[in-house]
Amino acid sequence: MHVAVVGGGIVGVASAYELAARGADVTLFERGSLGAGSTDRALGGIRAQFSTRVNVALSAASIDVWDDFEERFGVDIDRRRTGYLFLTRGDDTAEAFADQVAMQREYGVPSRLVDPNEAAEACPGLRADAFVAGTYCPEDSFADPHLALQGYAGAAREEGVEIRTNTPVAGLDVGESSVRVSLADDAVDAVTADTAVNAAGAWAPRLAETAGYDLPIVPHRRQTAVVEPGRPVPESDPLVIDADTTAHFRPERDGRALVGGHFAADDPVVTDPDRFSETPDTDWAVEAVERVDELADYFGPESRLAGGWAGLYAVTPDHHAIVEESVPGVVTAAGFSGHGFQHAPATARVVAELVLDGEASTVDVSGLDRGRFERGDERVERNVA
Repeated sequence: MHVAVVGGGIVGVASAYELAARGADVTLFERGSLGAGSTDRALGGIRAQFSTRVNVALSAASIDVWDDFEERFGVDIDRRRTGYLFLTRGDDTAEAFADQVAMQREYGVPSRLVDPNEAAEACPGLRADAFVAGTYCPEDSFADPHLALQGYAGAAREEGVEIRTNTPVAGLDVGESSVRVSLADDAVDAVTADTAVNAAGAWAPRLAETAGYDLPIVPHRRQTAVVEPGRPVPESDPLVIDADTTAHFRPERDGRALVGGHFAADDPVVTDPDRFSETPDTDWAVEAVERVDELADYFGPESRLAGGWAGLYAVTPDHHAIVEESVPGVVTAAGFSGHGFQHAPATARVVAELVLDGEASTVDVSGLDRGRFERGDERVERNVA
């Protein structure tokens, strides 16, 4: 079987690897360089503290791969297990936290509900008096997305995957028994495959339209600031998230921190994913530092901005991915709403199962079809940063 994978981010590259490892003949098409879409701009979080069962299941299955990644792929992805700490000021959210922890522990996740004093033990600089409760999982972590992508790409090539970078795909022409992949360069012949995988991230809706289906995915711009705090952030601190405001930070090297969050009342859609500013807005960065100063006492007027970047989240209405066979011969894996990097290992296995077996077995993704929005079966993911 010949499978054409469109999208050279980590979901697409990992899917190409898993397909080839199971014997498929795979060609991967990427419009630019590998990871140039969202992967290289990801924070690299790897966590199981989600609010819905399917996301926790995807996390658990992915963490099994992340745990053995260096041994299996021969690449050190600079993974640091310092945990994730979610915090709230509200009693209702605290009750939701308790329910989430109970559900997460059913999947073997060692998360726990913590009071402000316990939270401060995990993050010594925390302004604990501002919060009523939190959840903490010491096994949550973060890693280098670029290194992980290179690990998957190297393994994919070893399995025989043809990776064609700087090769934009113009469209998918779905026939009765094959899919014709037409390329933007008219001088290059189209490629015929038995099946195609749409893993094009923020560009996935465009590709879907050419194949005759719609995807309720819209790109949103998300920003990250590199901050030199007034007081160094210990490298042992967890990634800390204010669940009420989305403000968050995690330690970097040399006492620096990566700071993020979305604070605007509206969330304008990026109309063209090929054209958006990759530089953080100054006003946003100032507000982001002010917001994390409400979280922990590392930050304040003496903090300095040392850089940053902006990338795209491919967002669905319920902040869950769409993973399905969308039309006969085309499998979609897109719309992860900021969780694509960490869920890539499990998703890749699911994609291979959908293509080669006709159904998923690693994780039950039957509820991640796009038809859920018409059925009213959305299950909104609450733990989004």
